[in-house]
Amino acid sequence: MGPVLIALDWGTSSLRGFLMEAGGSVLEQRGSPHGITNLPEPGTAGFDAAFEALCGPWLERWPGLPVVAGGMVGSAQGWRKAPYAECPADARQLAAAAVPVEARRGTRILIAPGVVSRPAGAAPDVIRGEEIQIAGALLLHPELATGSHFLMPGTHSKWAEVREGRITGFRTYMTGELFAVLSRHSLLGRLMTEAAAEPDMAQAAFARGVAMARAAQPGELAHHLFAARTLGLTGELPGAALKDFLSGLLIGHEVLGGLGAAGAGDVPLVLIGEEELCRRYAGVLRTFGRTPDRLLGNTAPPGLFHFATAAGLLAPPQEASR
Repeated sequence: MGPVLIALDWGTSSLRGFLMEAGGSVLEQRGSPHGITNLPEPGTAGFDAAFEALCGPWLERWPGLPVVAGGMVGSAQGWRKAPYAECPADARQLAAAAVPVEARRGTRILIAPGVVSRPAGAAPDVIRGEEIQIAGALLLHPELATGSHFLMPGTHSKWAEVREGRITGFRTYMTGELFAVLSRHSLLGRLMTEAAAEPDMAQAAFARGVAMARAAQPGELAHHLFAARTLGLTGELPGAALKDFLSGLLIGHEVLGGLGAAGAGDVPLVLIGEEELCRRYAGVLRTFGRTPDRLLGNTAPPGLFHFATAAGLLAPPQEASR
């Protein structure tokens, strides 16, 4: 079957394009380093040039294909800002809040919004890109729509709740960014070496950090962080293993907080993201007594397909197959 959609997962550091057929499968995939912070030239022209370089050959062969995009391309630093849809949100709300931008060649690109959560008595929280991943997971696994929790680890890890097919709330944990800042730009990093620890030593140091977090009392993270220095000063851990300890400590504290906010395990817990990172989080979750129900890879392509269908750019897969 021929292509019916070009879907763009446009993040901070990279751009990925997917040529998709009517059933939602990816026919061809292309990648580019031209994320929104690494464009071939500044401003709008840079977005246009990155889009043309990636998708021009597809559009030359199949002119008129609809194009959708999700991720940071819709942020304030993106091609065009797509204001956040309000929580609770599903693919229909995302489609209703989407904004178009026109490329130099005349192609109209529909940009998905992020989602904002405004819990009573707490600061607002936002996601941008993860809402598309969740939409993709629900398209692939409709049984998760009734009720589920999604964990998407990364620089800014997201823990989201879905009820009746809608994102009802989420929390952001700056775990990856904290690790980068503390290991590179703080006192803690001075004893850490560039050389990696031996696998067994690294695993033991990581597990030690997780165990410290698991035994934590409320508010102890700032105190525990100093152990990433004192364990090196006293010789209990070599410099090569201190990063592993810090990683385990930060992920452990994230999981402690995330599971506490998610409550009892009465609905599936699903991991979405890069395989190795998800496996690491899955191991930490098991340490805390919670085994994830599914580990999913990149669900952005089906999520963008779901978004395009909700926006009326495509017929639903069951209708397209008739």
